[in-house]
Amino acid sequence: MARGDGRLTHDLDPQDLGPQDACGVFGVWAPGEEVSKLTYFGLYALQHRGQESAGIAVSNGTQILVYKDMGLVSQAFDEATLASLKGYIAVGHCRYSTTGSSVWANAQPTFRSTATGSIALGHNGNLTNTGELAAALAGGDDLDLGLDLDVNGKEAPAHARANAKHGASSDTDILTTMLAGYADLTIEQAAAKVLPKVRGAFSLVFMDESTLYAARDPQGIRPLVLGRLERGWVVASETAALDIVGATFIREIEPGELVAIDEQGLRSTRFAEADPKGCLFEFVYLARPDTQISGQRIHTTRVQVGRVLAREHPVEADLVIATPESGTPGAIGYAEESGIPYGSGLVKNAYVGRTFIQPSQTIRQLGIRLKLNPLREVIEGKRLVVVDDSIVRGNTQRAVIKMLRESGAAEIHVRISSPPVKWPCFYGIDFASRAELIANGLNTEEICRSIGADSLGYISLDGLIEATTVPKDRLCRACFDGIYPVALPDPEHLGKHLLEQPNGRTDVDGLATVTGGAGAADALSRP
Repeated sequence: MARGDGRLTHDLDPQDLGPQDACGVFGVWAPGEEVSKLTYFGLYALQHRGQESAGIAVSNGTQILVYKDMGLVSQAFDEATLASLKGYIAVGHCRYSTTGSSVWANAQPTFRSTATGSIALGHNGNLTNTGELAAALAGGDDLDLGLDLDVNGKEAPAHARANAKHGASSDTDILTTMLAGYADLTIEQAAAKVLPKVRGAFSLVFMDESTLYAARDPQGIRPLVLGRLERGWVVASETAALDIVGATFIREIEPGELVAIDEQGLRSTRFAEADPKGCLFEFVYLARPDTQISGQRIHTTRVQVGRVLAREHPVEADLVIATPESGTPGAIGYAEESGIPYGSGLVKNAYVGRTFIQPSQTIRQLGIRLKLNPLREVIEGKRLVVVDDSIVRGNTQRAVIKMLRESGAAEIHVRISSPPVKWPCFYGIDFASRAELIANGLNTEEICRSIGADSLGYISLDGLIEATTVPKDRLCRACFDGIYPVALPDPEHLGKHLLEQPNGRTDVDGLATVTGGAGAADALSRP
């Protein structure tokens, strides 16, 4: 259902925000095609990766135009707007904020003027040395970037001084300003100089007036793929977006690779050695089931996860059901492996979207029934296995279990298709803070009591990795084991609002920003 601020979420309980991905990116170079509409449909396919804002930039070879707005892709664009965005190169973006507030200034693609033209950029991921990069822009250039700008001085080129005045506060804004900051370099040359200095997760799609670029961090934490059209090229966060626009999947953009596409063709350079550490949670939840990552089909992988889960945590039961939609493939696999029949015990309302009604505390618990409703005739008197993808705070599972018991379920055995999430993500997933992660404060038995289940079983980390068939040393597992593949700075240099002044800010809708929650201690005290 919708969050209290009116923006769409996958979550069943508006007070229990599950893992939110940072963004979806899409780029196309295709002379003779309606690139704005191709990008629109590509972003539609990536809407699950970000619902706060959407934007498209296009170039006709001499000028870049950018249009962006808050809300879903379908709300940000109409036919007239798309028709006005004419060109043969486009970059698109749908955003969920992980650094910087959810405000229009932080919507993407970001845009900057350069000494010879302009740049528009979309970013999926999250940088970990944003503070260091911001300091370099502020004049304390310890990164040996040789930038032709000083935001506090008067000698910087006019385009650099103008860039410094933008009101955005995201890591993407910092990165775009840096790429635009060289008077004597092309964007491609600037990228080769800047990207080796950037730390964290970044899958980038950007453009100048004549060239489309794509780049991926040396760890390849977030996905990025290359596709071929009859008359051009496409770059996207997921292969599902290629399918939507009729592009043929060619390959993944390699970790540490910079790709440039123009009238001369496609060329590839490497700005860093590859050290693959793809996000394991993409397999669990983030990616669409019809996407392919590391050669593996996500739906097939999630079904296999369910099979492994059944072997690790068997139970006597009458029916396997899923918390739709993300729990469905795992439930199918669990049923296939266990021999317990699979059924639809919860009906999802597919038409729940944005709402600007802020529920009062007395009716908030009804919210889950707006999204899900149990089939009493299916579950009454049954011993149920309920499969879900993950548990963050536990509020959603608690509400589902209560609803199932009220509908006559005899027993409820919860099975989770991921290990306990104990650590926050600094690479582009907006989990709860560590204090709010229920598995950080409680063991499995305590969580089981807290959510009201008869039993609870998580897949093991090794079991999950086995199901992906990707070698363990090529995966980022930080949210599960606390081992971060890219070094993190001191805590004061991390955080969503790192680049903003602490001024009692409210979000774009005027509602106060939530900075904390009750967490595990509160969960333990619940019946």
